[in-house]
Amino acid sequence: MTRSRTTTPVIRAFEDADWPGLWAILAPVFRAGETYCIDPAIDEAAARAYWIDKPAATFVAVGDDGVPLGSYYLKANQPPPGAHVANCGYVVAAAARGRGVASAMCEHSQATARAHGFAAMQYNFVVSTNTGAIRLWQRHGFAIVGTLPAAFDHPRAGRVDAHVMHKPLS
Repeated sequence: MTRSRTTTPVIRAFEDADWPGLWAILAPVFRAGETYCIDPAIDEAAARAYWIDKPAATFVAVGDDGVPLGSYYLKANQPPPGAHVANCGYVVAAAARGRGVASAMCEHSQATARAHGFAAMQYNFVVSTNTGAIRLWQRHGFAIVGTLPAAFDHPRAGRVDAHVMHKPLS
């Protein structure tokens, strides 16, 4: 599948027709087992439930050709009384990495979270070997507020730390 070369993706609400392209992005990320606490053998239906059905909203970043380049979901981090803090998960197609897609989605997700009345955003489990994501989130104002020692069993690096990252949205 040819990917659009756009540098500024259009970010919009997920539509059912996006699923095949989004699954093509999610499957290799989940199968690699390097960034999400997801069973690498997750099937397509369970992945769709996790990424589309359970969150409050899911968005896709698409290129000029309408092909998904990435996606994020938005949900409350916890039930009340912790529901004023948002949580998101992000994924970018391998062919689109390094082109500003994740940064655009991060900005979009913060604006969307504010519009939904969230007071802050928290990432509960950022794997320490995911250094590109950590740098990106820090550039967008997120701070590491905690580190969970050896909390993630990385398929190549062994047990590595995971960070909790947080940003007030006001």
